[in-house]
Amino acid sequence: MKQGNVKQGNVVGTALVTGSAHGIGRALAVALACEGYGVAVHYRGSATEAEETAQRCEEAGVQAVTLQADVTDAAQARELVRRAHAAFAGSPLAVLVNNVGNYVNRPLLDTSDAEWAEMLGSNLTSTFATCQEAAPLMQSAGFGRIVNLGYAGAHHLTARPGIVPYVIAKTGVLQLSRSLASVLAGSGVSVNVVSPGVIETSVSQPLREIPAGRAGTVAELVDAALYFVRASDYVTGQELEVAGGWNL
Repeated sequence: MKQGNVKQGNVVGTALVTGSAHGIGRALAVALACEGYGVAVHYRGSATEAEETAQRCEEAGVQAVTLQADVTDAAQARELVRRAHAAFAGSPLAVLVNNVGNYVNRPLLDTSDAEWAEMLGSNLTSTFATCQEAAPLMQSAGFGRIVNLGYAGAHHLTARPGIVPYVIAKTGVLQLSRSLASVLAGSGVSVNVVSPGVIETSVSQPLREIPAGRAGTVAELVDAALYFVRASDYVTGQELEVAGGWNL
C-alpha cells in the first residue's frame, strides 16, 4: 500500500469512506468533511481522483488523507481501518461508511467465477472486514457510527437472475449490519444501512418501475447517510431505503 497524503486542517473526528475517490463515495466524503470530520479517502486504483476528493474535503476546513487498499482482500480492508484510525493524532475513527460495492448485470448461467468473487468480495467481504476491525476501536472510544450501503429490495427474497451475486452480497450486508447492531447496542456505537434503489448514477435505470417516476439524486442518498451519522446510538440496526417507493 502507498502511504497516505495528509491535508492539514482542523479535525473533530475521523471518518473513513470506502470507495470515495469519485461518485457517491466522493459526495459522502465531502459531506462528512462539511460536518467537521477529518476524512480518510479510500481508493483502489484511482489515486488522482482520490486526491481531488481530499482537496474538496480540505476546502471544508478539515484534514484529509488518501489511503489505498483493495478491500476485497480482508487483510487489506482491516489494515485500511487501522491506518484511518491512526491518520490524525488524537482523533480516533468515529464514522465508517462502507460505500464500496461493484455491480454487474449478467445472466445467471453466464456469470463467471471472477464476477461472483468480485461481487461478494467488494460488497460483503469488505464490509465484514472493515466493520469487524472498526467495532472494537469505536467501542473503546464509546462512540461510533457505521453506515453500510445496501440495495433497496435486498430483503425481499425475489428472484433477480441478472444480478444474483450482487443481491446475495447486499442481503448479506443487511444481515451483517443487524447482527452487529445487536452486538454493539448500548456501547455508543450504531450500525445502520442506507439502501439506494435507482440513483442518477446507477448503471440500470428502470424508471417505469419507480412509483416516484424518477431516479433518486446523490444528494438524497447522502442526506440519508447523514441522518444515521447525526442520530443517537439508540437508532441502530435500521435500514433506510432511498428508492422512490420501489418494491412497495
